[in-house]
Amino acid sequence: MPKRVLTGTVVSDKTDKTVVVRVERKVKHPLYGKIIRRSKKYHAHDEGNVFKEGETVRIEECAPISKQKTWRVLPKNGADAAAPAPASAA
Repeated sequence: MPKRVLTGTVVSDKTDKTVVVRVERKVKHPLYGKIIRRSKKYHAHDEGNVFKEGETVRIEECAPISKQKTWRVLPKNGADAAAPAPASAA
């Protein structure tokens, strides 16, 4: 089964190796038809304490890390490109 990936905003980075991410979604009211924003907060694992409050991040579902943490933050896109590729021994 594929892992879910969500995009949200970091609302707290106070705890060690953990960030709280608010994920918003838009739903249509069943009776009135107005589009409403609904949000939910997820605790996600941030191994290097890299992400700060206000940043937009992607989180991926994973095996439970603690009682509340079952998500981990995916690395920044620039982090993959910035790391040099290992040189092949020729």
